[in-house]
Amino acid sequence: MGMMIDGVYHVDDPAPDSRLDGEFRRHASTIRNLLPEGDLEPGRFHLYAAWNCPWAHRVLLVRAIKGLESLVSVSYAKPRRTPEGWVFDPDGPYSDGLFRVTALHEVYSRVNPRYTGRITVPLLWDQVKNRPVSNESADLVRMLGTLPDHGPNLAPQEKLPEIDAWNSKIYPRLNNGVYRAGFARTQEAYETACRDVFEMLDEIEDHLSSNRYLCGGAITEADLRLFPTLARFDVAYHYAFRCNIRRLIDFPNLWGYARDLYALPEIKGTVAFEVYKTGYFSPSELRNPLGLVPLGPDVDWETPHNRENSPAVTS
Repeated sequence: MGMMIDGVYHVDDPAPDSRLDGEFRRHASTIRNLLPEGDLEPGRFHLYAAWNCPWAHRVLLVRAIKGLESLVSVSYAKPRRTPEGWVFDPDGPYSDGLFRVTALHEVYSRVNPRYTGRITVPLLWDQVKNRPVSNESADLVRMLGTLPDHGPNLAPQEKLPEIDAWNSKIYPRLNNGVYRAGFARTQEAYETACRDVFEMLDEIEDHLSSNRYLCGGAITEADLRLFPTLARFDVAYHYAFRCNIRRLIDFPNLWGYARDLYALPEIKGTVAFEVYKTGYFSPSELRNPLGLVPLGPDVDWETPHNRENSPAVTS
């Protein structure tokens, strides 16, 4: 992934995520500012994202559901990272529309000449103040998701305890749990993480037997933080990260719920299954040394979900 230390980009990460016990530990985000208060003019913010990154996907989902396209423009990095980390083409769909850089670490060098930290997406940039807002997806989802006068409030005050409770369970055990399994360096670390993933899936499966969405009958932030993991599960995590006890399509309620969300045009427009395969099956000395991308699986996300008509589900 690469890292900058005192403003110098390092191709080989000098501070790896996996420790001697074999467990994967994600580095904390380093840029966590608040959105400015008051009216936010169109075109003020620019988001650095990547189609295959689930953390960036969260923010893209909020942008779409809230109708923030005129407020937040986007640059998409190329699906496969290189020794330069996330990179851009000078022209075409993977170009940087803000600073015209060829690698994301060039943007991070604008944060601080002596910046130290990971070079990650998402990164939201304030063009008026010419400074970064945040590279923490959870913060961006909450801040953008609760902007007034822009679509539905995705974290209403009365739902916050329930939303936060789901987030606090789903993130370590499932969102990051698949990475803990995929990047584990010992059998014990892998098995612990993999069990966490499927225990969490089982808990959500049971809950969705009587709830259309995680927090009842309306989509909230919690659903948009969960969906990117579900969208990548069968096409990537099941194979590339060895989370292969069951597939998403083996969970009737979860599979119906995922298709229910996908049926919304705003959500469907943020999904790119073939890009996920290209990214997750990129060459890796440990996981995929030849860089071969599988042809499958053949999964039909267009199958009717019928959850709105289920008598057992709260609408």
